[in-house]
Amino acid sequence: MIVIDTNVVLDLFVFNDPACVPLKQALEAGQQRWIATTPMREELARVLAYPKIVPRLAFYQRSADEVLAQFDRHVQLMPVAPRALVRCTDADDQCFIDLAVQHQALLLSKDGAVLSMAKRLVAHGVCAQAAMKLVAN
Repeated sequence: MIVIDTNVVLDLFVFNDPACVPLKQALEAGQQRWIATTPMREELARVLAYPKIVPRLAFYQRSADEVLAQFDRHVQLMPVAPRALVRCTDADDQCFIDLAVQHQALLLSKDGAVLSMAKRLVAHGVCAQAAMKLVAN
């Protein structure tokens, strides 16, 4: 199981980051089970409307609806996870940590606050890493 934060979702479905190609291929092939919650989808929708993101969508000839449709096609929605014992300094990222801890999932993030917790998360059965590291694994 895998939990993917919003910035990595943008790399996957908006920016087509080459580092995310293996992840995208694994999702397309059904080799990874991506789990998320409705609030995570709502955050993605909110981010796609940010003034800095809208021009990037246009540049890459993508629409917010297309990105959300890709999210919907690949993700399995789960109930919101209970608060984990480990706390993130960035409250916006706590929901990703909570879900990963509940399901002992791989957590892909570019967020420094999340990645700095990697050692603490291992004790809870979670491997937190940057998507770029997925290429090397």
